[in-house]
Amino acid sequence: MNAADTAFILISTALVLFMTLPGLALFYGGLVRARNVLSVFTQCFAIACLGSILWLAGGYTIAFGGEGAVWGGFGKAFLHGVTADSLTGSLPEVLFFAYQMTFAIITPALIVGAYVERVSFGFVLLFSGLWLLLCYAPVVHWVWGGGFLADGGIFGALGVRDFAGGIVVHETAGLAALLVAQRLGPRRNRNTPPHSPVLVMLGTSMLWVGWFGFNGGSALAANGQAASAMTVTHLSAAAAALSWIGWERIKFGRASLVGMLTGAVAGLASITPASGYVGPVQALLIGTVAGVLCQEAVALVRAKSGIDDTLDVFAVHGVGGIFGTLMVAALGLGAWGAQLGSLGIVGVWTVVVTFAVIRLAELVTPIRVDAEAESNGLDLSAHGERAYELNS
Repeated sequence: MNAADTAFILISTALVLFMTLPGLALFYGGLVRARNVLSVFTQCFAIACLGSILWLAGGYTIAFGGEGAVWGGFGKAFLHGVTADSLTGSLPEVLFFAYQMTFAIITPALIVGAYVERVSFGFVLLFSGLWLLLCYAPVVHWVWGGGFLADGGIFGALGVRDFAGGIVVHETAGLAALLVAQRLGPRRNRNTPPHSPVLVMLGTSMLWVGWFGFNGGSALAANGQAASAMTVTHLSAAAAALSWIGWERIKFGRASLVGMLTGAVAGLASITPASGYVGPVQALLIGTVAGVLCQEAVALVRAKSGIDDTLDVFAVHGVGGIFGTLMVAALGLGAWGAQLGSLGIVGVWTVVVTFAVIRLAELVTPIRVDAEAESNGLDLSAHGERAYELNS
């Protein structure tokens, strides 16, 4: 065990949890109508609790329990055989478990943005739990757990390069978000502005800080790669925020706060798969392109698809993660075959499993609330509480 590495990953684990609670919850909560903000908080918090237990019960062992090509088996279910002295590299294995658990929390929580304001709470819990175990955990094994997409797998000695989750987190969550939103159908009132850009600002700031643990911690050591990953993460976010509002200014004649915040998140998502491999100038390039690319993806999905991905999960996270994964190859830091092939394999898997999980969950619980509950807001109809005494 290395004490410095352990201390760094302890901090990184807290930072990644901070991304979901309260960062993502505030980010999404500020973007919805006031009558639905508590429902978003409840969904994010409940997913964090459920995901933690399921990661202990089966998620971790599927992802990291063994060296099989497809999955890790059940040998480490409930951390069987793992003690305080067990090591993963230079880290206590129980700490590695906890760090990866925070990724397993935020990935299904990202999908929340696609179905807010109209989804039933029972569906949120059932879908998120099944999706974590059946979709997310196997992909983690394929990419990070020594599976068939990693080094020595189907792409030869040089497998896919996904440093912190462009494929594992952002592609999977983005595609799943699109499918759930399509199945749900659009909100009955789609043309309402965010109720609190202030909450969006606070949430984005927390996500940005937490992303240092997300990307920097993925080095799994207190070393130069971790320091570089943190630096390029920051630079990409800054560049994307500015390019987003610059493009807004060109197109619409104004630069919005929510646009700048969304641009920063797009830059963070896009740098994620490349953060351990690129330098500062390359990070500026990735962030600058991401701010424009993801903004155009938002417009395209809204105008052409007919799908109400409410908070643009696919356009920001999905497109950003895919773009960053491709940039690893474009910058000569990974193999095109491995990058493209892994995106395709994981994409097909995500679509098939997400579709199946949606249909399975619908057999148990309704996916959508009724018209009256949606009109009254999910805060009151689903949870019996209100955040604001406002007619908004």
